[in-house]
Amino acid sequence: MSVSQTYGRRNFLRVAAALTGAGGASLAGAGRAAATPTLPKEILQPRKGPIHGRHYLPSTVEQVTWGYVPALGSEPVLRVRSGDTVTVDTVSHEGILEDQGRDPVAYFARHGVSRSDVLQDAIAIARDYDRTPRDFDLDGPHVVTGPIHVAGARPGDVLKVEMLSMLPRVPYGVVSSRHGKGALARQANGGAPDGITPAEVMPPVATDGRSTGDPLRYGNVSVFTPVRRGRKGVASGVLKRGRQGKEVTFPLKPFMGVMGVAFAESDRPTDPLLNSIPPTLGGGNIDISHLGAGATFYLPVFTEGALFYTGDPHHAMGGGEVALTAMEGSLRATFRLTVCKKGSGDAPSVAFRYPFGETADAWLPIGLSDPDGSRNGQVNDLDVAMRRAVVNALDFLEHDQGMDRAVAYAYLSAATDFEISQVVDRTTGVHGLIRKEHF
Repeated sequence: MSVSQTYGRRNFLRVAAALTGAGGASLAGAGRAAATPTLPKEILQPRKGPIHGRHYLPSTVEQVTWGYVPALGSEPVLRVRSGDTVTVDTVSHEGILEDQGRDPVAYFARHGVSRSDVLQDAIAIARDYDRTPRDFDLDGPHVVTGPIHVAGARPGDVLKVEMLSMLPRVPYGVVSSRHGKGALARQANGGAPDGITPAEVMPPVATDGRSTGDPLRYGNVSVFTPVRRGRKGVASGVLKRGRQGKEVTFPLKPFMGVMGVAFAESDRPTDPLLNSIPPTLGGGNIDISHLGAGATFYLPVFTEGALFYTGDPHHAMGGGEVALTAMEGSLRATFRLTVCKKGSGDAPSVAFRYPFGETADAWLPIGLSDPDGSRNGQVNDLDVAMRRAVVNALDFLEHDQGMDRAVAYAYLSAATDFEISQVVDRTTGVHGLIRKEHF
């Protein structure tokens, strides 16, 4: 039975049409905030459907790493010029992981999805990936595509990443919670984290089967989440509410959780320094939901060509990403990649040393609790991330907007919201929203 049969063919097509928007359109107007998410009228199998970029990068087994990001010396899978546009068919890890059976056809079939509605590249990666050995307990979960060499990028530059379109490749996603991970995770010593009791741990302690050594018996929780037309016709994720057929719906807000440039040096592809989970000064698993279509992400460059990579596609995510994952779902993402030089005025000054975001309406200074990744231990203190976000905001207001630093501090306290990006990636994140309408 297919997704369309499960949820009704007419309803499936109405959802697709509601989401289509610019599904087959050109990139005219790209860079402006997208009013609604877009979804073509078909499953976006590799090379099928609208491809907006000048270059196209599929997620083949040879062009991805599973659980790790590229190193400074990694060989690029694509070379582009500064200012070029690239469409990347990204693959969600949910549905292919070991605790889900590493068989997306079988996993999604249990939720009414036919084989033809499962992405071919997801099937191939689950079945054939062998570039690095997989260890479910140690590796990151993310399927990372790249790296992309951008001509002219040198250490000390900034790579400007503009999100031009984010097309959901399938009308469904998955939200997962796993033992020992998430905001309410059981601690390594078996106890509860500060502030909650063992009875409040999620997933519940009694279901923790990690001692078996078999990921299929870990007792992790994955919630299949179909997409339907929700309130006011908006494409939405749908979850059950109680046992009486009631539902809760929430709008899709697609964005890439992982966007980064090579940051760490290593000749071992599974070096902990390259693990895909913690974000770093090179970006990576930054998990900021504002960075969808129409937004811009600025990254400091650490090696020739920058070596941009992406992964961890999200259909929607709440601030904090508390359960562990967002509504994970594969996206066809189109970027414009542009090299910015110091003194050009093409990038915020903070971005030459720290990741920085921007939307049509706001500037986003970012703070990370431990921006060098796993080097010298891992710090996940949100207070540290908050302080860095505030300092980066002050630097931006002083050096780019010409404000006196004390006045800028007062402004941040009076008019800027600081939000939790995520609390689940070992390194925690905070970002500010400095509204452009105030300037």
